[in-house]
Amino acid sequence: MTEKNSDATIDYGTLMHDAMLGLIRDVLRGVQRGGLPGEHHFFITFATGYPGVEMADWLRDRFPDNMTIVMQHWFDDLEVGDQGFGITLSFNDQPEHLFIPFGAIRNFIDPSVEFALKFEEGPERPPAEPTAAPEEPAAQAAPKAQAEAGDGDTPARDTKDAEVVSLDAFRK
Repeated sequence: MTEKNSDATIDYGTLMHDAMLGLIRDVLRGVQRGGLPGEHHFFITFATGYPGVEMADWLRDRFPDNMTIVMQHWFDDLEVGDQGFGITLSFNDQPEHLFIPFGAIRNFIDPSVEFALKFEEGPERPPAEPTAAPEEPAAQAAPKAQAEAGDGDTPARDTKDAEVVSLDAFRK
């Protein structure tokens, strides 16, 4: 017989947060294996000061709080792990490697299908370990996508009709 713990609660906010970060991880792993399908492309805004973010000093100086990258026409070396992803993007025709922990992501937008996730400032901890099967090696080299640095607040396209999922309603 299972005993009821009246003091415990289910932390739906954290569970949803981890699930949404897991969705992004799974999408990026699919891109790592097979490239960007169809017209899909991503605007990813992340907190540049988040622990574990790796980027060139000149980029961090230019974007001390948030930065938006665009994965579309040119990218290289996409490597997706359990805690974050590494990618090489072109900034002013200069390739730069970034590592972005999943916890640093503030917005993930795919304007080709009007899909968006918005993360509020949350706990600075890595997402829960995935329960999926072990990572498979990349089947092919990732296609190229171009990175464009934005101000972190507005992507280059209008996404007013995108579905935005905010986790604030689930937080205490």
